[in-house]
Amino acid sequence: MRVTDRVHRPAPTGVNRATRSVRSLVLAAATAAAVLTGCSTQDAVCGGGEYPVMTIGGTGSTCVPDGEEPPEGYTRYPQGKVPEHVGDEWDTYWQTHTVDEDGKTVEVPDGE
Repeated sequence: MRVTDRVHRPAPTGVNRATRSVRSLVLAAATAAAVLTGCSTQDAVCGGGEYPVMTIGGTGSTCVPDGEEPPEGYTRYPQGKVPEHVGDEWDTYWQTHTVDEDGKTVEVPDGE
């Protein structure tokens, strides 16, 4: 039988630490990318080349091609209160509010 003084030793700790650091960096970058592009993964209220309009006195809405006026019975959303994505702040707000015939923002009665 042959005896050697070789001993199996694990890789130096610096290598393992470096590998873990690279993995952590890659994971952090992927997480940051997901957070920063979060809005782009939400459904848009309207497609490209369109803008949203709402029904006067109700909570309905539709999309109108850019450059065209809203159809009869519809109006533009008030400036700065236009929903952009399904479920965003303004999309949620306009589920319980509307614009009346005088252009005043009013709360919608329950059930409408």
